[in-house]
Amino acid sequence: MRSALAQKGNIPMHLGSIYLIVNDFGKSIAFYEKLLEIPLESGNNGRFVSFAFEGHRISLFNARFDAKNPDKVVRKGEDAEVSGETLRVIAAAPNTHKFAFNFWIEDLRAEYERVKGLNITENLTKIKYVYYVAPYYYFQLTDPDGNMIEVTGSYTPQNGEFDE
Repeated sequence: MRSALAQKGNIPMHLGSIYLIVNDFGKSIAFYEKLLEIPLESGNNGRFVSFAFEGHRISLFNARFDAKNPDKVVRKGEDAEVSGETLRVIAAAPNTHKFAFNFWIEDLRAEYERVKGLNITENLTKIKYVYYVAPYYYFQLTDPDGNMIEVTGSYTPQNGEFDE
């Protein structure tokens, strides 16, 4: 059921940022700078950084910062679920792949070759094909924390590329 604000045409909530809690802050920054080809928009002294991305933000949160800098982080109120120690535990936990970025690009073949040439991941699939209602071409890779990234876009297969 829609809220009273939503029924009046007002959007009660806006997306501020998508935060990824990362284990190796420097490695993750380098990875996303190369992948996204955009500079950091902002940061907060090593605690987090943000990339402005089509009107939204993808932010990397340094899981180790709070525990390493307890004198710099002031907490008030109940905070049992998101303490510095909890963030480190989250970052160190096995990745269950319940989250995936999906990016769209005009030329999937060129983007695949660009990403492959960056040598930023050991987990890069070949271009794949699936058909459900319409053809869908994509490739996948993982970031330094094992988060799945899918890239899709316009693609014309080469002769025999997906023949069985």
